Amino acid sequence: MKGMPNMGQLLKQAQKFQAKMAELQEELNQRTVEASAGGGMVTVVANGKQEVLSIAIDPEVVDPKDVEMLQDLILAAVNDALNRAKEMSNEEMGKLTQGMNIPGLPGLM
Repeated sequence: MKGMPNMGQLLKQAQKFQAKMAELQEELNQRTVEASAGGGMVTVVANGKQEVLSIAIDPEVVDPKDVEMLQDLILAAVNDALNRAKEMSNEEMGKLTQGMNIPGLPGLM
């Protein structure tokens, strides 16, 4: 039985980790990232939950004859914002899990 982790200790560690994870998730929900396309013609803001909060479009880029370009700019800005939000989340979660030795949770990220 030597070297076996104490179940009470493991439970305490898991509960502490769960509380920190919930706290971090709430913090990430409040944090935002911004991305733009077309030299700032389209700007998108997303939060840590990877939800798009706003889209700003410069009126100069609105051309009824070239709707496809506007669609491409919006798509590029949205995808960039969501990727940045995911990276922010992964980075912060990585900081949280770094150094935590909770058996049974390898490769948590």
